[in-house]
Amino acid sequence: MTFRPLSARPPATLLRETKPLKALVDQAERLTRLQHLLDEQLQPAAREHCRVASWREGCLLLIVDDGHWATRLRYQQRRLQRQLQALDEFANLSRILIKVQPPAGNSRGPARTVNLSAQAAESIQETADGISDPKLRAALERLASRGKTGD
Repeated sequence: MTFRPLSARPPATLLRETKPLKALVDQAERLTRLQHLLDEQLQPAAREHCRVASWREGCLLLIVDDGHWATRLRYQQRRLQRQLQALDEFANLSRILIKVQPPAGNSRGPARTVNLSAQAAESIQETADGISDPKLRAALERLASRGKTGD
């Protein structure tokens, strides 16, 4: 008796037939459709900064990439809600929540370096010598140690 492997099925077929995967694909397609409807109502500049995160029980959760866009959307929230309620998909929209979530790859800017002249470092060290608070003194001494030598 020989073993015959099952024929490979295309990934699209697997995604549509496997129940957990099908539910995920359906949810993704639904969010994509809702995002498209939202984009039609947003100003062109805001579209790339605002994403639909969820839509359930009359509450639409929007994720924006910084506080600036969150503020702008909050000022326009009532108008946006009225426009979306006119669409069949958002007919029972009762609330829009706006949350800020910065992009994942954009954590912090480059670390700043302190460039102190030898004279500035010496001045900070003299100030540290006159400080009685040990924590403040240690902080000033760390700062003074960053001074350039040989100025």
